[in-house]
Amino acid sequence: MASITLEDLSSHLKKIDFCMFSTNAGSGRISTRPMSNNGDVEYDGDSWFFSYEDSRKIAEIESAENVSLTFAAPPGLFGKPGIFIAIDGVASLVRDKSVFEKHWIADLKRWFPHGIDTPGIVLIKVSAVSIQYWDGEENGKITLAGSDPRS
Repeated sequence: MASITLEDLSSHLKKIDFCMFSTNAGSGRISTRPMSNNGDVEYDGDSWFFSYEDSRKIAEIESAENVSLTFAAPPGLFGKPGIFIAIDGVASLVRDKSVFEKHWIADLKRWFPHGIDTPGIVLIKVSAVSIQYWDGEENGKITLAGSDPRS
């Protein structure tokens, strides 16, 4: 039984900017790259990432929607390990500018110079199916009921 709640995980994720985002690259290969959650971490089981439409990860998501995200926080005071969070999820692509606005922050202009009007911009939504965590003292798994958009 998980003793860390989704709310607890949200608190941890607020302190972690980057994750490793893994997709199915085909032929039994996994493709992984760092992605920023851009501070968008009022975590409710969905993670949001901006990308360019013509990137390899978008083609991989269109071929196989199952993805994983891994987050790691640095060690705490007195040598306590940080938390490790692994999210198994389903990715979907969002092209609606009104949704872009809800997840946009000014720092994104570094990668998308015309804001939400940047040509070829797309938003990736990852809906968690299950979340595993390890914090040096305990570990557990949270399964999100009804979170799989395929069901």
